[in-house]
Amino acid sequence: MCFHFFPVIDVTQKPQNKTRSSGVSLYIPVNPEILDASPDLVFIIDPDDTVYYANKVANRKLGINPIGRDLRSLITTEYEPVYEKVRNIALANGYYGDVEMQLQPPDKDSITGVFYFTRSSGRDGETPSVIVFIRDITEQRRTELQLLRFANAIHYAVNPIQITDADGKIIYVNPAYERVFGFTKDELIGRNPNIVSSGKHSKRFWQKVWNTISKGTVWKGEIVNRNKKGDLMYIELIISPIIDPSGRVVGYLGSHRDITEKRHLEEQLIRSQKMENIGTLAAGIAHEVGNPLTSISSLVQVIQRTTDDTFAKDKLELVKNQINRIAKIIRELVDFSRPSHYEEKWVDLNKMIREAVNITRYGKKARHISFTVELQDQVPPVRVVPDQLIQVFINIIINALDALEEKSGEITLSSRTDSKYVYTVIKDTGKGIREEDLDKIFDPFYTTKKVGEGTGLGLWVSYGIIKNFGGTILVDSVAGRGTSVTISLPIKQKDTESP
Repeated sequence: MCFHFFPVIDVTQKPQNKTRSSGVSLYIPVNPEILDASPDLVFIIDPDDTVYYANKVANRKLGINPIGRDLRSLITTEYEPVYEKVRNIALANGYYGDVEMQLQPPDKDSITGVFYFTRSSGRDGETPSVIVFIRDITEQRRTELQLLRFANAIHYAVNPIQITDADGKIIYVNPAYERVFGFTKDELIGRNPNIVSSGKHSKRFWQKVWNTISKGTVWKGEIVNRNKKGDLMYIELIISPIIDPSGRVVGYLGSHRDITEKRHLEEQLIRSQKMENIGTLAAGIAHEVGNPLTSISSLVQVIQRTTDDTFAKDKLELVKNQINRIAKIIRELVDFSRPSHYEEKWVDLNKMIREAVNITRYGKKARHISFTVELQDQVPPVRVVPDQLIQVFINIIINALDALEEKSGEITLSSRTDSKYVYTVIKDTGKGIREEDLDKIFDPFYTTKKVGEGTGLGLWVSYGIIKNFGGTILVDSVAGRGTSVTISLPIKQKDTESP
């Protein structure tokens, strides 16, 4: 609430008379010392707007002596009609106030003020005068404009912005914050920012952050958040304390920059470089091991045909099975390390997903598993080698079945698209993957399965296949809560040359 205090007009005060050239007597109805003590600009004008008194504040802020000037001439052009209207009302009714206008002193910046007009009736036939009080709010309006600019800059910023009170409760989020994290403003106001926490940072980590910002120091760093859909997001975060004039922290402003795509691209680049090196090594190993293995396999088959010893035949069959297992691994190494010579075709992604589900859902491991297929209509066709894409889907579904460990659970397969990519998402409610293992799952021969249950090459080969199609595979998992695998394939025009 704003209160305005004005000097009390003492009608018993002996008037300070002044005679105009016309011979009409005007007087100052208040002791000038009282008016000079006012923090406002004070003018006394006759009905023709001529100034015949101005206090010290008015003289100082105008930078001129306004006596004898027309006060209306000091009003900016846009406010002249307003000035005349309120002046006339004050002359007619005795008072009019709380009107915002601007003064334009010569050779100085304009002054924004709140005007109050009070009529003085005059004595013994003397001409009535008007006392004008002007409360200077120039600095207030300048501050408000600056705050408005900052508010608009924050509100329309591309990066998500949140503001909390001193206790860390959210009091404001900009539209970018709602868009990036998927929550509405109503869902966020009054909540703690940990509503978007991924749980990947320890209490000790956040305690250090809080200790820093509560001392009035800016904190910068990278964190991992989770949006409303549950997807992990890599965020570059700056938390700036909001400090009042007394030096007390009254809130915090958090500026977020979503670097998820950048982080994924970096991870893909590092993984791609690693895979290229491994591919070269794999080609050499396949060649060096494949030749002697072929010789061993031939010798085993010869001995099997030439012996009647039952014990020897059983052991040779065991050797033959292990040779076949090694041969399978070598074939997968070769498939990964050399470019595909299969023919690429335009295929319906949704059809490929359904085929993969039909192949895997009737197996022994899938007896207690519920399959949910949620496919977006009219997904653009993708150019791939159909058999290889089916192989990728089957590899991932089998991994999901293994994670469910033949217990009741659910596997959800969905498709969606944006302007650049078509996405296939395969989620399971299995045991999940430990955080320390996530960086290793695409490494060759890495597996958490028991010996003999897997070669550790399924995801490695799948990664190579999708990479050859120009796509990516991303895995998001929380131990004990399940795993989500997102495969992206680029949208191409049908007249585009195949890679």
